[in-house]
Amino acid sequence: MKDHNRSIESYFASLGTKASEVGLTKEDIKKDFLRKLFYHLGRVPAVTTDNDLYTALALTIRDRALRQFVRSTEEFAQKDARGVAYFSAEYLPGPHLGTNLLNLEAVDETREALADLDLDLDQLLEQEGEPGLGNGGLGRLASCYLNSMATLGIPSIGYGIRYEFGIFKQEIKDGWQVETTDKWLHNGNPWEVMRPEISYVVKFGGRTEHGTNGKNRYEVEWLPESEIKGTAYDTPILGYQSNGIIMRLWKAEAIESFDFSVYNVGDYYRAVEKKLRSENITKVLYPNDENISGKELRLKQQYFFVSCSLQDMISLHIMQGRKLENFHEKFVIQLNDTHPSIAVAELMRLLVDEHEIDWEEAWDITRQTFAYTNHTLLPEALEKWAITLLGRILPRHLEIIYEINSRFLDELRHKGYSGDQISRMSLIDEHGEPSVRMAHLATIGSYKVNGVSELHSRLLKSQVLHDFADLWPEKFTNVTNGVAHRRFLAVSNPGLADIISEKIGQEWLTDLTSFRELENFAEDEDFQQEWRDIKLWNKKILTGLLEERTGVKVDPTMLFDVQVKRIHEYKRQHLKVLHIIDLYLRIKDGRTENIAPSTFIFAGKAAPGYFMAKLIIRLITAVAELVNDDEEVNKYLKVVFLPNFNVKQAQRVYPAADLSEQISMAGKEASGTGNMKFALNGALTIGTLDGANVEILEEVGKENFFLFGQTTEEVQKTRSDGYRPYEYYNENQDLKRVLDFLISGELADGDTELFKPLYQNLLQQDPYQLLKDYDSYCTTKEEVFSLWKDQKEWTRKSILNVARMGKFSSDRSIRDYCDKIWMVEPVRIKD
Repeated sequence: MKDHNRSIESYFASLGTKASEVGLTKEDIKKDFLRKLFYHLGRVPAVTTDNDLYTALALTIRDRALRQFVRSTEEFAQKDARGVAYFSAEYLPGPHLGTNLLNLEAVDETREALADLDLDLDQLLEQEGEPGLGNGGLGRLASCYLNSMATLGIPSIGYGIRYEFGIFKQEIKDGWQVETTDKWLHNGNPWEVMRPEISYVVKFGGRTEHGTNGKNRYEVEWLPESEIKGTAYDTPILGYQSNGIIMRLWKAEAIESFDFSVYNVGDYYRAVEKKLRSENITKVLYPNDENISGKELRLKQQYFFVSCSLQDMISLHIMQGRKLENFHEKFVIQLNDTHPSIAVAELMRLLVDEHEIDWEEAWDITRQTFAYTNHTLLPEALEKWAITLLGRILPRHLEIIYEINSRFLDELRHKGYSGDQISRMSLIDEHGEPSVRMAHLATIGSYKVNGVSELHSRLLKSQVLHDFADLWPEKFTNVTNGVAHRRFLAVSNPGLADIISEKIGQEWLTDLTSFRELENFAEDEDFQQEWRDIKLWNKKILTGLLEERTGVKVDPTMLFDVQVKRIHEYKRQHLKVLHIIDLYLRIKDGRTENIAPSTFIFAGKAAPGYFMAKLIIRLITAVAELVNDDEEVNKYLKVVFLPNFNVKQAQRVYPAADLSEQISMAGKEASGTGNMKFALNGALTIGTLDGANVEILEEVGKENFFLFGQTTEEVQKTRSDGYRPYEYYNENQDLKRVLDFLISGELADGDTELFKPLYQNLLQQDPYQLLKDYDSYCTTKEEVFSLWKDQKEWTRKSILNVARMGKFSSDRSIRDYCDKIWMVEPVRIKD
């Protein structure tokens, strides 16, 4: 198709059809489904596997998603709108089929089309796996944002990495986490489209040469040690009732994948060695970077994807007849955390070295192109790269970083800065092994920096990046995270979605603030009963999953007390476990008063090299073995660890939860989004004033939130006063008894040494002040149990929680990005 300006309607006309015939009626879908089954898969309904049927349906719906994307691209081009490029090392899109059917408003038509063929849509939905392209909240948030950008009509594209093997598959063996390969591509991926014509060369290693060219212009040539090719794979991302955008992921390939000269002399391995070495870059999400080879691979991954993405954007910009001098007027790049921050140096390299733009002008373009989202207050998550490693892998970028830093420090000196302050703000950390502070590079190279909750943004300005906030106060802002309520309520919890729509209509699908109308029904006893019936139905569905995956049978009428998130000491899963041990000991003592029968559900993955997190998982499973096998106890308590938590499982867990545990130490969680998903599905929250908990509490009201623990300021004071956890152990006999139980031999078949590292860490260090907050947590749990006995009041609070969650839609977050950072106007299209 040589005429790139032809409309989608004229293109379809050239094929002898109409765009409208790629339709959404029952007959359209049924006809296209059978075509895909036969012509794409070579199957007829009589001889198919479930995966064949799912794939044919996915391809059928993908066609419609691609149509929306092409229409949107055409409309965006006509509006000449500024585009947003979202750079993220992680995405967790979850299963595509259900959300795409919702966004196309084609659920009923598809169900009926399949029923005509004696097929069940729900069974095909169960066949879909999910891309494990992220570790947790960061990737899930990125995918929520792509959906909202599409829904709102933001000209945008999500750039990332097409990991062949995603986040590891978690199994529990003998109570321990065991990591196995996540082969998410083993049945192919019907949602993606390979773009072999969209590929770019990425360089690594080697050296640089400096000199002047024939125009007497100083220039630097990078002579790399190796080169690889990045090839694009596009997945359409649909918005609700409207636009489509794409998620473009890059796969690493060898430029020459086969060496015949080596093959012909019999060295068969070396013949494909370049191919294997090149493809290794996008082989697996987050290689273990405890060793130097892992660090090297991780740096290569990050540089690979930002280089491909920037080259792609520059190519598109030039192809549209524009000059690079106004690149920043047509694009904004949002850096999703520090992982893509090497993009600042790479854009400078491309502008200065490849396109011969003077340094000052290139730096001006760069600083007006990037915006940076910080997602963490944890020092270990603010990436640093050793100078020796960066210089060996990206020698030209190290030179550029040195130059940026030199000019920046000169600017600071001119403003009167000196000494420690300059040392703190430098891109180069010279304490210990010299390294580059990537968060500083992202901050200096961006025109806006935002945190992801009001508390986090405040702490970012007062602690982590306070020197930069003092220098550039106008640069810092806040955008509180949000979640894709269409996936995590409309798709995940259709029963609740239906009764909400019956009461207030369907406007909430595009405007979650309309949920406020639900407050009018919080006292309605008939509505409350419907609410409870749906919750019980969702709990029964989850009990089936728990029994299937763990063998543990639970009573769905129990209180479902849920904590699902990455396993980390600061998230304090072990605080909840210590309380369970306390309940166990009380029951064994015959003190069962005010203990609501409860099922305690945990899920989440520990980083492969994080010993203490893995030990916490082992503690959970050990307590589960103890409690679940004790007939005196298990009528009051059950404990379940659900392995391999992912988006698909989340869509069953969130709707079934009665209580959401958000119990991290105040000042450590940047925002959290699980807290929003639980509350959106009617769970009440027990939590600290950490991350977005602060804003959730403000919205739902203190009387509808179980608050405990210290504030951020109190945490800091406890630390500055000289925190002595051993004192709390000595002063609280119940706590002492629980901690001593860890090393008593009652757990893990009498092993008194197994949990001693955890025991000693809490008594001697307790970096997240668990013992300080323990008594407050236990007291608040008593309030939870007491309220649970009054189901009418519990249900009223549950309804009010949902009614007041309008702020926490990712649609609102993206509107905030548009207004505060991107300065982009939506271009919403609707048939």
